[in-house]
Amino acid sequence: MKQKKSASILKKFLLFNLTVFSILGLFTIIYLEAIQPTLVSDRSSNHKVVINNTKENLERLNIEYTKKGIREFLLSTRFLFQSLDRVQFYDLLGNLIGDTNILDLDQSVFSRSEIIFEEILGENTITPEIEERLEEEQKDEIKDIIINKYDEEIMILTDDEKNNFIVSTLSKIKFQEKDIGYIVVSEQANDIIIAVKERKAFIIRTMIAVAIVILIFSLFLNKYILKPIGLLVKFSDAIKKKSNHNLDMKKVFIRDDEIGKLTLSIDEMTKELQQRTNRAETFSNDLAHEIRNPLASLKSASELLDKTTEKNDSEKLLKIINHDVERIERLITDYSQMLKDEASLSREKMSKINLIDIINSVVEDFKQDLANQNKNIKIIVSDGVKNKEGYFILGIGNRLEQVVANLLDNSISFSQDSQKIEIKIEETSNNLLMTIKDEGPGFSEASPQKIFKRFYSNRPKSFGKHSGLGLNIVKNIVQLHKGTIAASNRLNTKGAQVEVLLPKFS
Repeated sequence: MKQKKSASILKKFLLFNLTVFSILGLFTIIYLEAIQPTLVSDRSSNHKVVINNTKENLERLNIEYTKKGIREFLLSTRFLFQSLDRVQFYDLLGNLIGDTNILDLDQSVFSRSEIIFEEILGENTITPEIEERLEEEQKDEIKDIIINKYDEEIMILTDDEKNNFIVSTLSKIKFQEKDIGYIVVSEQANDIIIAVKERKAFIIRTMIAVAIVILIFSLFLNKYILKPIGLLVKFSDAIKKKSNHNLDMKKVFIRDDEIGKLTLSIDEMTKELQQRTNRAETFSNDLAHEIRNPLASLKSASELLDKTTEKNDSEKLLKIINHDVERIERLITDYSQMLKDEASLSREKMSKINLIDIINSVVEDFKQDLANQNKNIKIIVSDGVKNKEGYFILGIGNRLEQVVANLLDNSISFSQDSQKIEIKIEETSNNLLMTIKDEGPGFSEASPQKIFKRFYSNRPKSFGKHSGLGLNIVKNIVQLHKGTIAASNRLNTKGAQVEVLLPKFS
């Protein structure tokens, strides 16, 4: 099945942010489109209060809805309109019958007209020509709205000419449930435009800032997180495909943070797995080779057994077959146990261990076994070990017992009655040196280190009882404890010795 190619985390991150950014942009556009009408509506609400008060006063004072009546009403109630730019009254046909601009109630704000007016209360200095020009300013526009477009109780109008934004509110006037005309309240509202522009500018600046932050974070994410992870993925793929076993992650990417620690951890884990794989491959090849020899001998013996008629010859052949079978059985058993041990070693936790307790425990077991077998082989623990309160290391107790037991078993195999095996420990500044000496024949090999190789055995008398894995297991356990092991012949006397160097617990 073909693996589906997935998008990178960076692409997903950018796509997510783009989606969120687009949604926010859409809501922003909607908000900006709604903000001006909202502000206009709020401003018109103030107009409605003035309109309602005006209607109440017109009805309360029983004002005649004519040019003269409205003019007198405006003069007597001018305080109602001082906060507004303009208030206009129209009849049902859209004809202007009253205008605060004509009365000049507040010259400082009524500035739309280019004509300057003067009025002294009680005197009317407005000429018919001036009044006609003022009526023409909005007569056509308002009249058209009244006749053709007005169909509501309240209508909001806006005018954005000559850099002036005007908000106007148009409402019908009723007297005794009859329509008598219209009122238009107008106010300059440039502050609304300014407020809308400020909001737009703020939102644009905010979105630009957010976009820059997202971009910077994306670059940081890509450089310091995604790229290293990508290298780790490539590294794992290379290992899986066996295309580049020698790739060193410490050279590829070095940093002191969590990513760097993860890189080093994966690098170390990969190297350990490679070592295990190499050991397994080597071990399998060695095992196949070791099994091949007894199998060949077994095959030859079985073929000869079919042909021989002599009882003595048959017994010899049967003995060879039994030895071969024992050898193969021991190889398979020890091989299986070794694989289990290697797998469990990586999972077991180390703790503070007293090496003296380990040695004394194993020695007591071997002394009992030797007594049961009526073997006169002495195992001597040096006084320095006996009298010392403790030699402590960081390790796995049962594995260290296995080390001491295998080394003692090896020494016993080459020792004869009345011979001695000595165990002692020496302490240095950072390490503990455990030495096991025997009085056997010593090593015949030019290089005694061969005894730690897999399947190596120089015990012809015990053929079939030993697989040659014991000392190799010892070496692996010692290395797991960050130690070293070495074998040599004793100086100035016969016998062999094995030295185990382990880091001291401090």
